[in-house]
Amino acid sequence: MVKISIAGASGYAGGELLRLLLAHPEVELGSIAAGGKAGERIIDVHPNLLSLADRTFDSTQVADLADADLTFLALPHGESAAIAAQLPPSVSIVDLGADFRLANPEEWEKFYKLPHAGTWTYGLPELDGNREKVKQSRLVANPGCYPTSVALALAPLFCAGLVETSDVFVVAASGTSGAGRKPSDSLLATQVMGSMSAYKVGGLHQHTPEMEQSLSRAAGSDVSLSFTPLLAPMPRGILATSSAKVKRGVSYEDLRNAMVAAYADELFVGLLPEGVLPQTSSVLGTNAAQIQLTFDEHVQRVVVVCAIDNLGKGAAGQALQNANLMLGFSENLGLSADGVAP
Repeated sequence: MVKISIAGASGYAGGELLRLLLAHPEVELGSIAAGGKAGERIIDVHPNLLSLADRTFDSTQVADLADADLTFLALPHGESAAIAAQLPPSVSIVDLGADFRLANPEEWEKFYKLPHAGTWTYGLPELDGNREKVKQSRLVANPGCYPTSVALALAPLFCAGLVETSDVFVVAASGTSGAGRKPSDSLLATQVMGSMSAYKVGGLHQHTPEMEQSLSRAAGSDVSLSFTPLLAPMPRGILATSSAKVKRGVSYEDLRNAMVAAYADELFVGLLPEGVLPQTSSVLGTNAAQIQLTFDEHVQRVVVVCAIDNLGKGAAGQALQNANLMLGFSENLGLSADGVAP
């Protein structure tokens, strides 16, 4: 058994981590920390976690977090670096925030308005070469939810040299849990129910440089894209539609074969049969990503649709997938690719 601690356990991602860890056969829970809710009963914040009915949230103490084999940091962006710096080398860390995702300090400071803390191994195992890097790492930066869906959709096509590195467009809709627990008028049920809205339009969303970083690594050259995020009237899930200009002479078969080659042996990423489109309901509560692509010959563009659970493959599920790799467990231990329906 390995001991796992969590900082930021009162948030949506933290709660999902707890749910997954409770079903993990090789894990015992150490500190369950939530600074602002220390002393409160966990079941009052996460009423779905009956197994933790007798526990309360701990205060966020580095010594308690250090008494673990691995610690998850499920904190707001900009808050992980200070804690990570105090944890000893004996503790592995998966950071679910953005603190260590970006390699470019200028991009970090531009979008997050804080000093750059450094760069850790990027924890998206399905990207070329990342799985082995994660296995050998003590410090892993868990990707953002939107960037996960976009990288999985487009990286194989860039890696195969089939699409242009400019003229890339992404429109993605996310459930309200992606904004976190902090109260906001824009997240009130009366504002969200029966409505969709765009936000941070025009290159303002903080996940834009992370998307460009992943795709640039796949392409071997700089990729630029336009990203439009949408808020959807659902608690969780992301449906991302990504489009890129196809290079001259590339066929639909070339595009589909590249995706098949990339994901044929993957546990959690599935290219759906032709004619079947991804749905967020199909990946609810899973670590799965469902993908479909089409080729719009009229404008010579590939359109790739990807559905993930923003709290699953977009956060806690992927974090546990990374932890499994880091700890030497089977990658899918405690995780599922099959959703619940209806």
